[in-house]
Amino acid sequence: MASKEPKRAALHQKLQLLRSITNSHALDKTSIILDATKYIEELKQKVEKLNQDIATAETTSKNQNHMPMVTVETLEKGFLINVYSAKSCPGLLVPILEAFEEMGLDVKEARVSCSDTFRFQAVGGEEEEEGDSMDAEAVTQAVGRAIENWRESTSQQ
Repeated sequence: MASKEPKRAALHQKLQLLRSITNSHALDKTSIILDATKYIEELKQKVEKLNQDIATAETTSKNQNHMPMVTVETLEKGFLINVYSAKSCPGLLVPILEAFEEMGLDVKEARVSCSDTFRFQAVGGEEEEEGDSMDAEAVTQAVGRAIENWRESTSQQ
């Protein structure tokens, strides 16, 4: 009997860890596992969507003289902005960030890679003092204009 207690305690500890990782509020084992299953499925869908976005970006950039692809998703408080190009784009980051500033979009978190390809992912939210709220299409257009201006300025050099 005594050997079952450490196993139960270890199982309970693992279930609580799984519960916290998946943000589950369930209390019983079955519900925790069901919540974890749903969480894993959501993660799989996100990975598939990102892979599709990358594949689309690669195809689009090959067909459009390596023009970076922009996707913007609306979040609860702000936007998830992705910019991807199949080739490096020296100097592109600055115009994108300037476009954010002009729109009153605060960058909360950002990741950038620009060695062989250009990848930019940012979470941005509107500044609190703005009265009109912006939508994902407005952000997409502003970033697109910044990219186009960058492209024009680099082609003139």
